[in-house]
Amino acid sequence: MYGYIKGVVTHVEPTHIIVENNNIGYLIITPNSYRYKTSQEVIVYTHHYVREDINNLYGFTSMAEKDLFIKLISVSGIGPKSALSILASGETDKIVYAIEMEDVKYLNQFPGIGPKSSQQIILDLKGKLSSNAVVLTDTLLEAREALGALGYSRTDINKALKKVDPEKSIEEVIKQALAYLIK
Repeated sequence: MYGYIKGVVTHVEPTHIIVENNNIGYLIITPNSYRYKTSQEVIVYTHHYVREDINNLYGFTSMAEKDLFIKLISVSGIGPKSALSILASGETDKIVYAIEMEDVKYLNQFPGIGPKSSQQIILDLKGKLSSNAVVLTDTLLEAREALGALGYSRTDINKALKKVDPEKSIEEVIKQALAYLIK
């Protein structure tokens, strides 16, 4: 229904924010509402979730985070609360990596997610997550942090990391990524 809402944050609560757009305050439930500050102009990517007793608007800082939320709530036994707890506690790239690598231990760390839920998430989502996402190995995660420290944007870094050989050493991966970024 709503792709995103652009407006000014007028209120921040532990579970939600209120974003004013054209004199209408939208109550948006977010994974981590403290990412936002009052009086800050934001774009919040939204998902309107309607069930028999629920009519909520969920908001995210990126399309990738929103897409992962939608995929998580499609998993049997995972509702919006569980999906939000996963997204609030971890980075999208690391969550995708954990699912692709079948890292049950990583997924179990999230509140409300036990071994059965972790296995179900992996069973339902492995291989189905965005092809645009870079599946990050430890080397690629380290390279991403180093490139971010150099001031490159997450989008540019992800494009560069798609072009490198992840089997190389961290130094080689960074050199390859920098060669791509400098072009």
